[in-house]
Amino acid sequence: MPTQIDAASLGIDFAHLAPEIILTLVAIAVVLVDLVARDKSVLAWLSALGVAMAGGAAVWLWTSDASGASYSGIVITDLFGTMFKLIVLGGTLLAILFSPAYVERRLARFHGEYYGLLLLATVGMMLLVSMGELISIVLALEIQTFALVALIALLKDEKSTESALKFLLLSAVATAVMLYGMAILFGLTGTTFIADMPAIVAERVADGGVANNLALILAGVLIIVGFGFKISSVPFQMWVPPVYEGAPTPIVGYLSVASKAAGFAVLLRLFIVVFEQAGLDALDWPLLIGGLAVASMTIGNVVAIIQTNIKRLLAYSTIAQAGYILIGVAVLGNGEANVYELATSGVIFYLAAYTFSNLAAFGALIALSPPNGNDSIEELTGGFSRSPFAAVVLTVALISLVGLPPTGLFVGKIYLFYGAVQGDLWWLALAGALNSFVSAYYYLRPVRRLWQSSDSDVATSEAARSLSLRASMAVSLIGVITLGIVPFWLISRATEAAASFTP
Repeated sequence: MPTQIDAASLGIDFAHLAPEIILTLVAIAVVLVDLVARDKSVLAWLSALGVAMAGGAAVWLWTSDASGASYSGIVITDLFGTMFKLIVLGGTLLAILFSPAYVERRLARFHGEYYGLLLLATVGMMLLVSMGELISIVLALEIQTFALVALIALLKDEKSTESALKFLLLSAVATAVMLYGMAILFGLTGTTFIADMPAIVAERVADGGVANNLALILAGVLIIVGFGFKISSVPFQMWVPPVYEGAPTPIVGYLSVASKAAGFAVLLRLFIVVFEQAGLDALDWPLLIGGLAVASMTIGNVVAIIQTNIKRLLAYSTIAQAGYILIGVAVLGNGEANVYELATSGVIFYLAAYTFSNLAAFGALIALSPPNGNDSIEELTGGFSRSPFAAVVLTVALISLVGLPPTGLFVGKIYLFYGAVQGDLWWLALAGALNSFVSAYYYLRPVRRLWQSSDSDVATSEAARSLSLRASMAVSLIGVITLGIVPFWLISRATEAAASFTP
């Protein structure tokens, strides 16, 4: 008689996936409501409500201290994953709020598709941060990737289609490389479950030493290459400028923060559990990751200087920002428990602050963009006279991206640089400080344009008068300033999340 399989035997706990389940149901509801709704603006509010409900479920997981593995160990629930889910959901909510004005103007025929795909991409990202098994990680990545490809192509013009094709092809290559690394790791350990790997890897290293386990080194490098694409670090950043230029502006803002947060979450989980806890201290991981960090910061900032398109400028900005965050990942190779916690919480705090800053910038760009859709920096001239609030928001956002006080990313950079010094990687902190100085030139160039008087008579755009867009910009602006003045409440939450995960 065949063995009966029930929920208890598989460790199924629907509460652990409550945010993902809620968001999936809302995505289906959005598509169905789109078929009958005459007023399409209801789709945005339904999507925002769904994200808020999913956020409430994530907060419940946090406050109830829900933890452990479920679904036969595939899903890992801990404060670390829940914190990243909240960052992704926060970025999604802000993106949805500044979307109606843009969607009505540029994507009027695709309201249902836009919001439905946006929610499904978020589901993929939230699954990604909770997966404790390699095959499931790849599946979650593909859910996210295919939804993003469709969103990038939604404008259906030449640039948008080209951007989507480049993103799809390069993503496929990166996934194939990462899969090869995972296949090697599976061959070495005989398991695809992350929690089971450290003991097996440590045993192999103890028997033959790191030098005699070149396959293990190759697996780690290939996995880093795969996720390097996801987090847009050098030298895997080729897709970023064309995608940022051609994709719908709200999707670019969403992609720049939510996808990056999910990518760093799974990279941290794999890096700490498999490679650091497994006794690979002899490998100089800090040098490898630190080299990627310096290259990303330097190339991103230097190439951004010559950009004349504001969206391409922000594309190279996000490459540089990935470099700053990689400083925290490099510090994890120090091997000391207190440094682990400091580096992990620093990455979490920085990503939260970056979410507010970057989405504030993209929201303001939607409000300031001229009717002809020209994204030239020159078009920002006289922006304050057209839309004072949007100009103020964009100014503060760009100041935050430089890392100047009193903004969230100023605290975030201090946090990461301090972790680098504590982890004996002072040269990374120095490189980060020098790159922040260089970035001031190109970040402040659009600010100067905003506050100049303009000879041309450009009317205030309809987008600038959108209530939801103004609300999104206001929330982002408050977040940027609050994290710069009173950051300690988020630092405490980030430290709790790091402590639940780091050894």
